Amino acid sequence: MNLLRSEWTKLRSVRSTWLAALSAVVAGVALSVLGVSDLLGTSSADLPPRWDPTAESLKGFLFAQLIIGMIGALSVTAEHGTGMIGTSLVFVPSRSRLLAAKAVVVAGLTLLISALTTVLSFTAVQVMLGSSGLPVAGPGDPGVARALAAGTLYLALIGLVGLAVGSLLRSATQSLAVLVGILLLVPALGPGLPGAVGDWFARFWPITAGQAAYAVVPGAGTLAPGPGILILAVAAAGITAASHVAFRLRDI
Repeated sequence: MNLLRSEWTKLRSVRSTWLAALSAVVAGVALSVLGVSDLLGTSSADLPPRWDPTAESLKGFLFAQLIIGMIGALSVTAEHGTGMIGTSLVFVPSRSRLLAAKAVVVAGLTLLISALTTVLSFTAVQVMLGSSGLPVAGPGDPGVARALAAGTLYLALIGLVGLAVGSLLRSATQSLAVLVGILLLVPALGPGLPGAVGDWFARFWPITAGQAAYAVVPGAGTLAPGPGILILAVAAAGITAASHVAFRLRDI
């Protein structure tokens, strides 16, 4: 418990943590609202055939996830950058315990940020759609509560991926570059590859698979929500395990 309190103190005492948290929520909500703004003034007949007001309200995840991933990365790269990681290991010689404590603290904080981003984005977009006479979703509608919970879990898992990437690379700049590739570039470019390779990226790349979890109306050729979030969780667990092994074996 003392170790968890120590890690929480480290994380919350850095101003950039709260600036990043606020940026994630604001960016997530703003981009979600912006994503549906071009639909305002149209009629229901103009909507796509597989219209999903829940998934549409969470489009801001595209940028919010990058900030949340960097919160995870900075929780460890900041200590490497200042050399404080050596001091931490003096007081906590067990590297696995230290990294596990960081993971618990990051998971708790990013879960809170993720929940705020999800709920505020969903609410803001549904209010906008309703005021324009377009179909809306309510928390009590079939599949909506599950999608919102899955969206919150999706972002929290990205925070843990960011922590693992930061632990492996020990550099904030390199971590950002890798997260941009993992979260943005591969999901955008991978499905455009020819044949089965492109199909694999469109369905099974962990980020793309995880995004299918917060859809109420599944897209054509996408995974079901359960397998989608499971693939992301397994990938997050795998990279976390790799970061633990690397942290234990190499010099600080």
